[in-house]
Amino acid sequence: MTISYNWLKEYIDIPETADAIGKVLTNTGLEVESVEVHETVKGGLQGLVIGQVLTCAKHPNADKLSVTTVDVGGGRILPIVCGAPNVAAGQKVVVALPGTTVHPTKGEPFTIKLAKIRGEQSEGMICAEDEIGLGESHAGIIVLHTDVPNGTPAASFYNISSDYIIEIGLTPNRADAASHIGVARDIKASLDREIRWPSVESFVADDSSLIIPIEVQNTAACPRYSGVTLSGVTVKESPEWLKNRLLAIGLTPINNVVDITNFVCHELGQPLHAFDADQIAGGKVIVKTLPAGTKFVTLDNKERTLLDTDLMICNGKEEGMCIAGVFGGAKSGITEQSKNIFLESACFSPVYVRKTSQHHQLKTDASFRFERGTDPNITVYALKRAALLIKELAGGKISSPVADVYPAPIPNRSIEVKDKNVNRLIGKVIPRNEVHGILSRLDIRVMDVKDDRYTVSVPPYRVDVTQEADVVEEILRIYGFNNIELSDIARTDFLAEFPVKDIDKYKRNLGELLTGNGFNEIWTNSLTNYAYQQKHNLKFKGEAIEILNKLSEEQGILRQTLLFTGLEVCAYNINRRQKDLKVYEFGKIYYKEGGAYKEEERLALYMTGNVETENWRHKTQAVTYYDLAQHVQHVALKSGLTNLKQESITDPVLEYGVKLLRGNVEIGKVGKVKAALLKDFGMKQDLFYAELYTSLLFQSANPKLVIQEVTKFPEVRRDLSLVIDKQVSFDEIRNLVMATEKRLIKNIIAFDVYEGENIPQGKKAYALGFTLLNEQKTLTDEEIDQTMAALMTAFEERLGAVIRK
Repeated sequence: MTISYNWLKEYIDIPETADAIGKVLTNTGLEVESVEVHETVKGGLQGLVIGQVLTCAKHPNADKLSVTTVDVGGGRILPIVCGAPNVAAGQKVVVALPGTTVHPTKGEPFTIKLAKIRGEQSEGMICAEDEIGLGESHAGIIVLHTDVPNGTPAASFYNISSDYIIEIGLTPNRADAASHIGVARDIKASLDREIRWPSVESFVADDSSLIIPIEVQNTAACPRYSGVTLSGVTVKESPEWLKNRLLAIGLTPINNVVDITNFVCHELGQPLHAFDADQIAGGKVIVKTLPAGTKFVTLDNKERTLLDTDLMICNGKEEGMCIAGVFGGAKSGITEQSKNIFLESACFSPVYVRKTSQHHQLKTDASFRFERGTDPNITVYALKRAALLIKELAGGKISSPVADVYPAPIPNRSIEVKDKNVNRLIGKVIPRNEVHGILSRLDIRVMDVKDDRYTVSVPPYRVDVTQEADVVEEILRIYGFNNIELSDIARTDFLAEFPVKDIDKYKRNLGELLTGNGFNEIWTNSLTNYAYQQKHNLKFKGEAIEILNKLSEEQGILRQTLLFTGLEVCAYNINRRQKDLKVYEFGKIYYKEGGAYKEEERLALYMTGNVETENWRHKTQAVTYYDLAQHVQHVALKSGLTNLKQESITDPVLEYGVKLLRGNVEIGKVGKVKAALLKDFGMKQDLFYAELYTSLLFQSANPKLVIQEVTKFPEVRRDLSLVIDKQVSFDEIRNLVMATEKRLIKNIIAFDVYEGENIPQGKKAYALGFTLLNEQKTLTDEEIDQTMAALMTAFEERLGAVIRK
C-alpha cells in the first residue's frame, strides 16, 4: 500500500517527520517497508530561478548562437550564451544558475558550469522544457508571461514540492487501512489526534433531469448499491494538483472524471466506477449475474467468458456493462465525448469478487479492496465526495438525488470482553479507563459496562475484528508491544521435566541428515488451491477443510497433502533454470473426519532433474525412483528402523510407488508423480516424491545407541546372477534371503538390473552381491558353498528363478 505523506497531512495534523510517522505505523502493525523522497519533477528544479533577458545580440563567432545578459534577481546580471532561436530581449525565462544540476526529460543529469563558448563568457543556461524535465519540447526556450520578481525560485513558480512516499506492507486482514483515511485512523488512535474528513455538506441535487433507476437482483453479492448522475460535464485533463496526487502513489492520470474516482478510492478506500450515462441502454442499472458462457468485452478490449457467479452491472436490456467490483466494460466507460455520467458506489461481497477476479486473472485497485472487505456505511459519503469534485473540476450539474439500495443494513458487531482475558492475553494489567480510551479512538464503542466485563460495538469496516481475542489485539497494538515489560521473575517450572524423546530434536536430526545429503529445506503455506485436486478428482484422507474468510481461491483450503505446495516450489525453481532439485519439508496436513478437525505431521521429499549438477568428473544422470528410495532408507535407518516392509500401491498422485510398513502400520510412501499432475504446474521433467508420517516414524524410532566390537574375522563377498519374473521386487528377494540364511548373510545388494536383449519377455536379470560373516570364527569354503547352494535352491523353488552361470 502506497501512501503520500503530504496527502496524509490533509486529514490529520502530523508535525512529525515522515520517518517518525513510519515508526508509529509500524508499531501499530502497519509495517512500513520504506520511506522515500518523491518529487513531481526530478531534482525539484533546485538551482533554477525566473529571470529576465535584458539584452540579446548575435554571437560574433557563431551564426546560431546569441549572447545575452539576464537579470536573475538580487542585483545579479549574468552573461549567458544561448542557442535557442526564440530568445529575445524582454522575455521572462527560466535560468539554471552555475553549479546547478539539471535533470532532462531524456538522458542523464548534467551540471551547469562557468564556460567560454566560442570566446564569449557564459554563466548559466536559459532553459527549454525538456532540459529541466518539464516536458518534451525542445523547439525553443520557455517564455513566461508573468510579473513575478526576478530571482523567484522556479520550484515556487511551478508549485513543485517534495513529498515522502510511505510504502506499507499491508497484511490481508487490514483492508480498513487500504487508504489515506484508513492509515490516518491508526495515527489518530496511536497519537490521539483528530481526523479531518472532507466536507460533503454542500452536496445537493441541482435537479432531477437524469434519473436512472437501480435494481439489485442479487443482494447477497451486493448488499448495498448507491448511485447518482451528473450531466453537462466536460471530460478533460485533470488539474496539476490532482495529477500530482495520483503520480505520487504510482497511478497514471487519465482524465478528470476517472482520476477523481481513483483519487477518492485511495482517499477513503471506497472504489467507485463512472459510466457514460448515454451508453446505459434502457436507462436503468441492474445488478445481477448472467448465464455462464456469456461473452463480455472489458476495458482492455479483451473478450471474456463469464461464469454464472460473476456479478455484473447491467443496463436496462440486461446487457453487461461492468464486472462488478473488478473491471469496467469497453462500451460504457468514460471518454472525451462523454457528457452525462452515472456514478456508482457499492459494497460487493468479497467471496463473489475474489472468485471472479481469480478466474479472469484480473487484479485491480477495486478488486484488491472488495476482496478483503469494504465499509458498507461509506458508499453514499464517497459518492457525494466524488460528485462534488466532478462538479468542481468537470463542470456540469448533479442531476439526481442519491439512489441508495440497502435492503438489509449491516449492523455493528457486538463482542463481549472480559477484563481478566484482556490482562491475561496482554500479560499486563492496563487500567480499564485507558483500555476504553484506546477502543474509543479506534471507533470501537464500549457498552454495557459491568464489574468484570463489557460489550464493544465494532463497525463493519473492521472486518478483522470478530472475537474477543481480536479486540485484545487492537488494544495491544495501540498500547504498544514495546510497552509490555519483561517479567523480573525467572520461572523454571516449565523446565521441570524433559521428555525421553523430543520430536523437535528428532526432526532437527533428520533435517541435518538430509541437508548433509544435498537436500535443501523449504517451508510452504498450509493453505492451498482446491482446484489442484478437483481437476483430477483426487481423494485424500478425510474431508477438505475450506477457509470461511479466504482471501483468494488459490489459498482456499487447508492442505491434505504437502505435494501441491512443494510442486509450486519446484516449478518456480525449474522455470528459473534451476532444474536439479533435492528438497524436503516438515509440515502438517489437515482434514475433517467424523465432524472433528484433525492435523498430522508429515515429512515430504522431492527429487527431480539430475542426481548431480553437470561437471567434468561425472556424466549427467537423471534422478530415478531408486535415488529417492535410498534417501528414504537413510531416514528410516536414522530413526533406528531396519525392518521396514514395502508393498506396491495404487495412489491417486503417483504413476507407481510403494508404501512403507512397520509391522502392519503404514509410515509413508515413495513413488513417481503422475505426468498429468506435473503438467498442471508447467513441469516437463520427472519428479519423485516421498511422504513420510513424521509422528509415526518418531513413535517407532529407537533412540538407543547399539555399540559392538569390530569383528576379528573377515567378511566374504559372493555374487549371483539370476533371471526372474519382472513383477518380483527386490524386497521379496531380500526377505527370502534372510528367511533362508539369516545367521551368515549380513547384507545383500543389487548391483545391476537388466531388461532387454537376450532376456525373455516379462523377465529381468538381477546381479546380486552377498556379504557373509561368522562373528565367531573364519568361514570355510564348505560353509560358504552350502549357504550359496541353499540360496539358489530357494530362488529356483520359491521364485521360479533361473540361475545364470
